[in-house]
Amino acid sequence: MPKAQLLLVEDDSALAELVRWHFEREEFDVQHTGDGEEALLMAKERTPDLVLLDWMLENLSGIEVCRQLRKSDNTANVPIIMLTARGEEDDRIRGLEIGADDYVTKPFSPRELVARAKAVLRRVRPALAGEALRFGDVEMDTVAHKVKRGGKQVPLGPTEYRLLKHFLEYPGHVFSRERLLDSVWGHDSDIEIRTVDVHIRRLRKALNEGFDSDIIRTVRSAGYSLDQDAV
Repeated sequence: MPKAQLLLVEDDSALAELVRWHFEREEFDVQHTGDGEEALLMAKERTPDLVLLDWMLENLSGIEVCRQLRKSDNTANVPIIMLTARGEEDDRIRGLEIGADDYVTKPFSPRELVARAKAVLRRVRPALAGEALRFGDVEMDTVAHKVKRGGKQVPLGPTEYRLLKHFLEYPGHVFSRERLLDSVWGHDSDIEIRTVDVHIRRLRKALNEGFDSDIIRTVRSAGYSLDQDAV
């Protein structure tokens, strides 16, 4: 099962360290900052699976960070849990209205926070819960590492498997070649950009054998995405 990427935005260093410890114990990959503007930069460079966001930040408020994350294509669908000492109903409603998925009032139990985070992830990223990923007639078993289309087994190489998994985790998103290179091959990869096209062709060939529709769409001057019209 892949590690969930967590962005923790909390300016109380002692609390942040406690939260980090509990999440890392549950196999989360945690990035932390106490600065709202830095959080936006970090989310842009590496799209998190989940954001834990403190309401009260010195530089840029958590409300504004949440608002800007929702405006960005890369993070528009990333779940956000607000952490705050504000317990009034109006504040909770405001946080939810600007795009937060959940709201945890301080002081809180770190174990409960982890449980709520996992519950949110199960709703939006089933692969992180070890469940199957589906798009149309394509199904990926993320535990057994098997792919089927129309019930038929599809043999994939490891790179093609990772590419497809990335697409299935973000259905409808358009990914540039640079973004795919970064997400699938890694930040420090020195692979040439055209390598992405080679593996996309291999993935298409494997998925489309025996089928009339191509579920991978080439978006001119933008990149690739899963094609809703082919479903």
